[in-house]
Order: sequence, then structure tokens, then C-alpha cells
Amino acid sequence: AAEPDKRTVLVLTGGTCAAGALVLLLGNVYSRWRAKAKIGRARTRRDESLCRAEEAVRRYKDSTSRLDSDHILKLSLSELSNRLKQGSLDPEDVFYSYMDKALEVNKKLNCCTVVLSESLTRKEGLLYGVPVSIKENIAYKKNYDTSCGVISNLDQSAQEDSVLVKVLKEQGAIPFVKTNLPQGLLNYDCSNPIYGQTVNPHNLQKTSGGSSGGEGALVGGGGSLLGIGSDIGGSIRIPAAFCGICGFKPTSGRLSSRGVVPIVRGQKTVLSSSGPMARDVDSLALCMQALLCSHMFALDPTVPPMPFNTQVYQSCRPLRIGYLENDGYTQPSPSFVRGLREVRALLEQAGHTVVPYTPPEITDIMTELLVKGVLADGATSLLQKLEGGPLDPCLRVQVFPYYFPKWLKKTLSFLLKPFSPGVPSILSALCGVGTVSDLWKQHAAVEDFIQENIEEWRRNDIDVLLCPCIGPAFNFLYCGRLTGIAASMTMIYNLLNFPAGVVPVSMVTAEDEEELRQYEGNFQDGFDKLYKKAVSGGQGLPVAVQCVALPWQDELCLRFMREVETLLMKITDQKKTR
Repeated sequence: AAEPDKRTVLVLTGGTCAAGALVLLLGNVYSRWRAKAKIGRARTRRDESLCRAEEAVRRYKDSTSRLDSDHILKLSLSELSNRLKQGSLDPEDVFYSYMDKALEVNKKLNCCTVVLSESLTRKEGLLYGVPVSIKENIAYKKNYDTSCGVISNLDQSAQEDSVLVKVLKEQGAIPFVKTNLPQGLLNYDCSNPIYGQTVNPHNLQKTSGGSSGGEGALVGGGGSLLGIGSDIGGSIRIPAAFCGICGFKPTSGRLSSRGVVPIVRGQKTVLSSSGPMARDVDSLALCMQALLCSHMFALDPTVPPMPFNTQVYQSCRPLRIGYLENDGYTQPSPSFVRGLREVRALLEQAGHTVVPYTPPEITDIMTELLVKGVLADGATSLLQKLEGGPLDPCLRVQVFPYYFPKWLKKTLSFLLKPFSPGVPSILSALCGVGTVSDLWKQHAAVEDFIQENIEEWRRNDIDVLLCPCIGPAFNFLYCGRLTGIAASMTMIYNLLNFPAGVVPVSMVTAEDEEELRQYEGNFQDGFDKLYKKAVSGGQGLPVAVQCVALPWQDELCLRFMREVETLLMKITDQKKTR
């Protein structure tokens, strides 16, 4: 065939390029249209479920004159459970009281993603008749999304209940609403492009925390008595601290994870676990007791058949408590330092032994084990999940460097070393672990770090650890810029696989806010300055402490949390009687 002249080649090439550009443009337009349609359907499902629930509540109120919702909503979980079992309360009265309250709270806080109004059951069990809220990524069968806040997961409803939901139902509980979470889960704000921003029940200008932020807001706002969240970096504990409730992250593997949907499967370095969120510690313990039953062990044989140890939980023996105020990486805010010191004093007065605890050095651990652990593939799998829709503002700053090519991350890491100690190591970690051999080395380093921490506990001869949590609740759009804070204070216990829980102890005072003005942090760098801005304006917000125990000593951790709560209640009661 004759060779085409240059003009013919240019025309053909130009035409091909133009056609390619047109195809790309049309593909982008179609992708945006498809994302918009998916979001629209999800919002319609939510709105329709809310409307049906409002109508059901209205009909129930019209049909009965005995409903005393105010009385029902004031009862603790143990009181409510006892009344239901005795028959002095009707399960339907309880159900519709909490449904009504949840709808009211949702209008204010935007914390619910769907109402599970067909789930009213009559089974006997430890949680007979108790309405329970569940995080959106916990599977509930038929027509309910487990989107994790990403558009690519919409319209893929679960085929069966998660094991946790099955056990809750078997124990007589009534899952009645699903709650909001951040886009992609790996963020401790609570906003996504599908359902929007969830706000804090104590201050509407603050985030509820995340990723179980919908649970934190709903329970903290009074719309749920008991919620189930999940935690891979503080995702139960942070919203609990922000919203002024109790939250517990068990040892990973103590509860079944079947049907609890992660954003990315296969990551084994930093372990996730599901756990309860409630107003008080006894409610957390009752939930754990209900879940740790033969039914769960039969449904999921990978869970060790360890029933709840009531004897350990109810023990009154004095504890030897490690006290950690500053891990050398993140200096807590003044209000949370004050909370820690007040709790330490109460524990000592009650006869417990409190000793200073210095953890092993964690500066390198933050990037080499935590960041590289969660994003071992250089964030490739996470970015794939985020395709097909817009990035939420709460996540945009956090994931922006994830999109950089590997060579650019390495180059920037080298160039920024003289100017910023933290950013270069983070950029380097975002490249991932590299080879399979490197991944094995990282797993070995995690094992060594766990043993190093256990040995430090034994050298100090401590039963449990009292340490800070993140807080008070952040201003919007700061969580994605301060991921290292969460890694230092909460994710570290996911890496170690130590059970950990949060107990509210106080409120931020004007004096705390004044002291915050002098806050400099451990490094006096940009991250410390951002943290100061993130927690500013927190007067009246909850203050919390974190309680930690060794792996599989979940009941001991809860017992320690109950001790803190009990001592604080005594102080409150004494003040009331004066």
C-alpha cells in the first residue's frame, strides 16, 4: 500500500485525538450523571424511610393514651431492660418512643441514613425490646446499603444480616435505624457526599467525630440508648469523646466481623473491631454480655468462645494503674489534661495505685507501622473505592497527596526534610510498603512492637492504663488535616490490639479555653498549631479520658471504665446534696 502523505497522517491523528477527547468528555459526563443518580436514589430511600417512620409514630400516638415517652427516655439501659422483662413496659411503647426521639434528633444533627422500621420483634433475651442503632457499614439484609459513604458501593444492598445483627435480634434487641459515617471510613469527621455532614449534639458548629459519628451524635442527642459502631483508628472512641458518651473498642476478634463492611478488605496490620456505644458503662457491659453468647460462637467459629466474664467486671479489688499524660508525639488539649489529672486524683483517693507510665518511642511507629499499615498499597485500593463521585470536603485535604505518583511523593519527601520533620516521613509512608518481603518485615516489626509494649506494662506491673483521647470536638474540616493526632492517641491501640474505651468526665471551661491560648504542643510545628485551632471554641463541650487494658482483658478494661464513672458520679451526687 502507498505510504500516506504527512497531511493525511495529521488529519487522521487529529481526528483520532479529537474523538478520544470527546469519548473522555462524554465518559466524565456520564460518570457524573451516574453518581448523581445513585446519590439521588439513596437520598430518596432515606427520605421515604423517615417519612414512613414519622407516619408510623403518629399513628401509634393516636392509637394509645398510655405512652409516656419522657419517662421511657430517662431510663438507663439496665432499668429499661428490667422493666421490659417484668412486663411493666410495653416493647412497642419503647420502640415508638425512641423512634420519635431519633427522628427529632436527626432533624437537628443529620445522623441517620435509613430507618429499619420493619424490624420490631418479640424474641426473649438479654436485650429484649431494646431499640439499637447500628452504623451504616454494618449489614442489614434487603434493600439497605452498606456504602461506607462512597458512591461506588451504593445500590449493592446486603443479602443477609451481619452476625452482630443476627445475635442482637436473637437477644431480643430491635435494630431500628442506621447511622452516618465519613466518606471512606478512614477519617474521624462524619460527612460524605451521599448523606452530608453530621454535627455535634452539644454544639452544632462542631463535628460529631468519626467514623462512627452518626452513632455518637444519635446516642449523645438522646435518640438511641445503645449503638453499635466500628473502630480502626479511634472510630468508636473519638465520637464518644466528642459527643459525651461511653464507647468501647474490644480486642479485635472478640466479636464477629462478618458482615461489618470495611472500605478495603485484606489489610491486617492495623486491626478493626466493632463495639458498643452508650450513655454509661453498664450499658456497654450488658451489650458485650449479650453479644458474647453461644449463638455468635456458632454463627462465626473464628470467634473464640469466650463468654463475658461477669466476675472480672464486677470485681472491686484495687487496681495498679499506669498514668500517661503525654506520649511525646501529641500533647493533649488543656481541658483533656485537666480531666486526666482530676480522674487520677479520684482513683488515688479511692485506694488505687497510680504510677507514671512512659510508652516505648512511637515517632517512627506513626509512619512506618500505622500509615504504612493502613495504606500498605500506597492507597491504591482506597482511591479506587473513591472513584465515581466527588470527594467530600472533610476528606479532600487528607487524600490529596494520596493521588501523587510515587516518584513525586519521594521527591517532595527529600526536598521538604530540612523544613518540616513530620511531612516528609508521611509522604514517604504514603508510597506504601513496596514488596511482599517488606510487608513481612513490617508484620514482624508490629509483633516486636506489641511485645515491647507488653514488657513495658510488666516492668511497671500495671493492670490497666489511663491515658488521653482526642478532643474536645473539632471545628469542621480539621480532622482530615490532623490524621496524626488520631494515630498517636487512639490508632496506636488498634495496632497493639489492646481493648480501649472512653468515659466522659467533665466539660470544657472558660479557664480551659484561656489556657488553650498558651498551647504550643510537643513540636511547636504546623500540626500543633492546627490542633490548637481545631479544638478552639470548645467551652461547654464534653471532656473524656481513655482506659486501656491488655489483649483479651476486655472485662477488666470495662471494669476500669466503670470505676472511673462511679467515682465521678459520687462527686456529682455530693455536689447536688450540698
